Amino acid sequence: MHGLYEMSIERTLFAAADKMWGTMDPGEYKHVVLGMIFLRYVSESFQRLHDRLTETSGSDAEDRDEYLAENIFWVPEKARWFYLAQNAKSPEIGVMLDDAMRTIEADNESLKGALPKVYGKESMDRGMLSGLMDLFTNFKLAGNDEDFDLIGRVYEYFIGEFASAEGKRGGEFYTPKSVVDTLIEMIEPTRGRVYDPCCGTGGFFVQSEKFIDAHKGKKNDIAVYGQERNHTTYGLARMNLAIRGIFGDIRWNSEGTLLKDAFADERFDFILANPPFNISDWSGELLREDVRWKYGPPPVGNANFAWIQHIHHHLSALGIGGVVMANGSMSSISGGEGDIRRALVEGDAVDAMVALPGQLFYGTQIPACLWILAKDKSGGIARDVNLRDRRGEVLFVDARKMGALVPGSRKQKEMSPDEVTRIATAYHAWRGEADAGEYEDVPGFCRSADKEEIAKHNFVMTPGRYVGHRAAEEDDEPFEEKFTRLMGDLYGQFAQGRRLEKEIKERLELLG
Repeated sequence: MHGLYEMSIERTLFAAADKMWGTMDPGEYKHVVLGMIFLRYVSESFQRLHDRLTETSGSDAEDRDEYLAENIFWVPEKARWFYLAQNAKSPEIGVMLDDAMRTIEADNESLKGALPKVYGKESMDRGMLSGLMDLFTNFKLAGNDEDFDLIGRVYEYFIGEFASAEGKRGGEFYTPKSVVDTLIEMIEPTRGRVYDPCCGTGGFFVQSEKFIDAHKGKKNDIAVYGQERNHTTYGLARMNLAIRGIFGDIRWNSEGTLLKDAFADERFDFILANPPFNISDWSGELLREDVRWKYGPPPVGNANFAWIQHIHHHLSALGIGGVVMANGSMSSISGGEGDIRRALVEGDAVDAMVALPGQLFYGTQIPACLWILAKDKSGGIARDVNLRDRRGEVLFVDARKMGALVPGSRKQKEMSPDEVTRIATAYHAWRGEADAGEYEDVPGFCRSADKEEIAKHNFVMTPGRYVGHRAAEEDDEPFEEKFTRLMGDLYGQFAQGRRLEKEIKERLELLG
């Protein structure tokens, strides 16, 4: 847990930056501010090694190879923060910042195309730029390794605040921290190959202290892979990972993961994902025979089960995956989704289901759920501990009563660390981790159900149906959730109708 002093730095910095916001759209402003934070980071890390090399006889402080050997980005002289800060009041500061970003990219191949070049635009407020430069110049650092952790948290804090300001659009690139922490704590990706097929700003890799701590000093233990469709978000992710010292294989393409699978032949030990919910234009009609649909072709009008199967397909032999999904995925029967869900359960692909509280996500009041997927439930290993045989069983957790409003917000909720731990501990105990204690069903919270019981519920996976009487009265979907699910069903049926109409016309033409 970080001290109040450090948290106040993050909040104070954002409050100060917020005052300079003016009339600029938050979607634009975030690139201005986050780019500067990144520039401050690379300059600081460069300067510390530069000073050390200068003091060491025989070392060339301007030798790029010295920095490459230490995994430090090379920063050309006119791109260094000290130089730019001296020119913060110059009318050319915008152009100078853009040039700094370009030269850093040119000298560091891994950053190519990742940094914003928005500062030199005619419409850019030069006073705002110089104010931000002064703000981050006066952001004093203590001169130790904890500074870089602080810069990383400042960057991630700013992303979260911008996501909140952007509402629904913000929710497309940012997963709330308590949701990230729940998945991280449940599946514990601290060793092996970790993949996020729709990585946004890289939150699953950088928001978790457990993941970061496991990565420090053990870079060979964890290999990070990701894919992102939005190019500007892709740039934010690469900066975010770089600040945290995580060098991953993050790829971009405009077609998206489902249509263009960048890691088609790869398998991963851990997969974490928060894909867009209920997407209808995912080119499903082009992928009807795709090898990933082991449990049935997803409806062309809704990509939810395409994502679930994509993730399961990419798991290694003992892999575990966690995916955030719209609640409709637990009960919808349109377009064959009920059949896919049944096949997933009968095929022992589902390890656990978690119903989350509402109001966790930016821009939507609709609650979501977590699907925990497993490639092989006959055993497996977690933290060097052998897991029990879980075949024929699924753990259901109802966390809808958890969460509290974020201080200062009337509609945004978050789960507490204790609540996250309670969910994760139940899962760990259920799958047989001795240090988690003996698993027990808890009425209204968690229950282990077998396939026969799930079949009696027609393979509806809503935890409220299984955990006991307390949740039974809430088992009906909230109006907003039901409306979204039924609209998805309707669009799926429309798409199916168009497909059948086309097929009938083609057959009639053949007869004629």
